[in-house]
Amino acid sequence: MSSAVVEDAGRGLRPGAARGGSPEGDRGRVSRVSAAPRRRSVPHLTAGALLVVACAAGAVVAAGRLDGRESVLGLARPVAAGQTLAVGDVRAVEVAAGSELDLLPAASISTVVGRPVAYALPAGSLLTRSSLGAAQVPATGEATAAVGLRAGQFPPDLASGTRVAVLVSAGTDQAAGSAGGTGAPGVGMSWTGVVVGVNPADGEQSTVVSLRMREADARAVAAAPAGRLALVVLGGGG
Repeated sequence: MSSAVVEDAGRGLRPGAARGGSPEGDRGRVSRVSAAPRRRSVPHLTAGALLVVACAAGAVVAAGRLDGRESVLGLARPVAAGQTLAVGDVRAVEVAAGSELDLLPAASISTVVGRPVAYALPAGSLLTRSSLGAAQVPATGEATAAVGLRAGQFPPDLASGTRVAVLVSAGTDQAAGSAGGTGAPGVGMSWTGVVVGVNPADGEQSTVVSLRMREADARAVAAAPAGRLALVVLGGGG
């Protein structure tokens, strides 16, 4: 056998030499080919992540719309008339959408912080446009009474400037015409006043209505049993 045949046979037995390449060269080519797809996949991964975030955000917005609620501003703590609102005084509250009251949306917080409140309000009150402004100080001989009312005890479209009569109604544990306790107004008593603020409480379970009245009437209203007052709208303005 000639030396040329032996050399050819030897070359055929070496791994990677059948196509005229070396093992090192083949591995280099495999490495270069496999590395390219990893570099090309980065933009696709980024786009996929953005798509997931966009879908999640869309789901949150859709859920809020389907829930039928909206975010408005309420008081996190009590405030006095004329007090300038700070960030810690207000918070976002979820309420049923479509309220007839002029509630301030939570997105308007930047325009609300730094403004004074017109009336003293308890924590949990929802802010309306009429509750902001210069302090409403009663004139001599007048006073402002705050009345906590539930649905059915006042007209739903009640607004500032409305002239109303405040009536004492009978409770479930009191016979008509009897007094509710020592010094408390009796059933059927009434006083007139002008609405100066309507502020629903957190959760809309009750609404705080501020009334400008004669000082003696305001004192009598304040002495009335809780939950026993109702408002009737009268003709004429304040």
